Amino acid sequence: MDLSIQALIMGLVQGLTEFIPVSSSGHLVLVPWLFGWKDPFIDSVAFTVVLHMGTLVALLVFFWRDWVTLVPAGLAAIRDRSLKGDPNRKMAFLLVVATIPAVLVGPIFESKLEELVRKPAEIAFTLCVGAAILWLADRWGTKQRDETGLTFRESLGIGLAQVVALVPGISRSGVSISAGLFLGLNREAAARFSFLMATPVVGGAGIWEARKLLTNEAGPSPEMNVVVIGFIAALISGFLAVRFMLEFLKRQPLTGFVVYRVAAAVLVCVVLLSPHGA
Repeated sequence: MDLSIQALIMGLVQGLTEFIPVSSSGHLVLVPWLFGWKDPFIDSVAFTVVLHMGTLVALLVFFWRDWVTLVPAGLAAIRDRSLKGDPNRKMAFLLVVATIPAVLVGPIFESKLEELVRKPAEIAFTLCVGAAILWLADRWGTKQRDETGLTFRESLGIGLAQVVALVPGISRSGVSISAGLFLGLNREAAARFSFLMATPVVGGAGIWEARKLLTNEAGPSPEMNVVVIGFIAALISGFLAVRFMLEFLKRQPLTGFVVYRVAAAVLVCVVLLSPHGA
């Protein structure tokens, strides 16, 4: 298959699965495996950076109004050394607190965990684990609060839960939405907080991996049109995925995503037992 088509598909997969709770890292392993793609660039750090930047821009475009409010509010809180009962100041620092675990743990363990969980069978298992987490959270959560009622301890708890998503197949959005539900947030509020805290996390992950571009550790560099295709596909699909999730969760439970994750795991097992997976 043409490399441009592969880049388009991988960009679409990254953008959609970064925010729909089915695991982007797991799908970025499974899709090339299912289609038998062997091009080294598709599995390179350089392409991962491109896709992460696409989803980062999607978040910034979708939530730009929020960040235009939150960043000055956070700076004002630092200047005054006070939240002054301002919900925007509080939200800015809730997001900072939620990001701390990923900043501390991600650079150390992310690449090691991704190396440990790279085989399709392992990802099928973690897809099922993530499905169980989503299912329990959606049924046990009271869904009586919005994100403005979070405490700093609860925000840190969501950030700690997000660390689990370093394992491919678990899903960053899935585990952080689940943590919010366990804490009593309604579905839309849990997703909104998850996506806002994803902005610094996704941006930090992209910058951390981008350093390898300067040290020639990022793998082969393809033609610029392939890079642009992957970036734009991740940006557009990521933007649409965020909008879809926020609207969908106003009215619907997470059951469909639970079913999809289990079905995907079953499909992987079927392929592994077939001549294709042998």
